[in-house]
Amino acid sequence: MAKGKRVGKTRGATPLGQTTPLIERAYAFANKAHSGQKRKNGDLYINHCVETARTLIEWGLDESTIAAGLLHDVVEDTPVTDAELKKEFGEEIALLVDGVTKISRVKYRGHEREVENLRKMILAIAQDLRVLLIKLADRLHNMRTLDALPAPKRRRIALETMEIYAPLAYRLGMQKISGELEDLAFPHTYPSEYRWLIKKLEYRYEAMEKYLDRIRPTVEKAL
Repeated sequence: MAKGKRVGKTRGATPLGQTTPLIERAYAFANKAHSGQKRKNGDLYINHCVETARTLIEWGLDESTIAAGLLHDVVEDTPVTDAELKKEFGEEIALLVDGVTKISRVKYRGHEREVENLRKMILAIAQDLRVLLIKLADRLHNMRTLDALPAPKRRRIALETMEIYAPLAYRLGMQKISGELEDLAFPHTYPSEYRWLIKKLEYRYEAMEKYLDRIRPTVEKAL
């Protein structure tokens, strides 16, 4: 899955616990490119790039992939061009970022008949598997911070995650990530069902607490 140089445990001038000179350069470049940009929740935009890269480190990816994770939005969301990125970081990283940018332009419009075609389209764009892994890391952090967006946009992104990205993660053998994406998407995709489920779980928890309170004296006496 991973290519190239693995990341060691050298500490450097990034918020990441593990880094290399390439990753430090990528962080500095992304930090400058995203300077002044903030996300809807008020966080500095660079924090999203760092969290994407941190996830890629946790997954054991190589330094080029982690660097591309830091840089994944510079072409889409800043004045930086493909040519500038290629000149600074080489063709490999530029191609990874370009792949993520192209996938980000693929939008799910809520039509069920589109789902499988969109999955195939994303897989075709991501000729290098690392492109899809960067996108999954990006989507995972976006889902973890989804609450800051307006409700209609939350639902669209959550539905896209449920129908497109969670199944793709599952196909890659990343069942834990697929499950987390589904869990994060569910409250926004099916809010009524989510509220019903929470109430049901709270009721069962309270019932279990009462039952344990009733039997506790008997158990303590037996012990």
